[in-house]
Amino acid sequence: MKTYAMALDLIDDPEVIEEYKEHHESVWPEMLDALREAGWHNYSLFMTGEGLLFGYVETPNFERALAKMAETDVNKRWQNFMAPYFEGIGGKHADESMVPLENVFYLE
Repeated sequence: MKTYAMALDLIDDPEVIEEYKEHHESVWPEMLDALREAGWHNYSLFMTGEGLLFGYVETPNFERALAKMAETDVNKRWQNFMAPYFEGIGGKHADESMVPLENVFYLE
């Protein structure tokens, strides 16, 4: 299992940020199932007050896990639903715009 981290920017608006958080309190069950089936483990999202979003996931192969999700209808619907919350992604879906973060330190 490998670890991956990524970053994205939400629109810096308190209402937008609050809505985004509310949607993640009740992620669609079929979306959660699809993530698990695609190999996403220990997936977490963290956010600053200004909407800078950091994701962490464990998976054997991040590119393969993304590709498997891209094949699902539920992911397409979720990405379209979430698209208005992001800035700087140029019309792409958020999962196509994740900026991988370099791991520069790890304490076991």
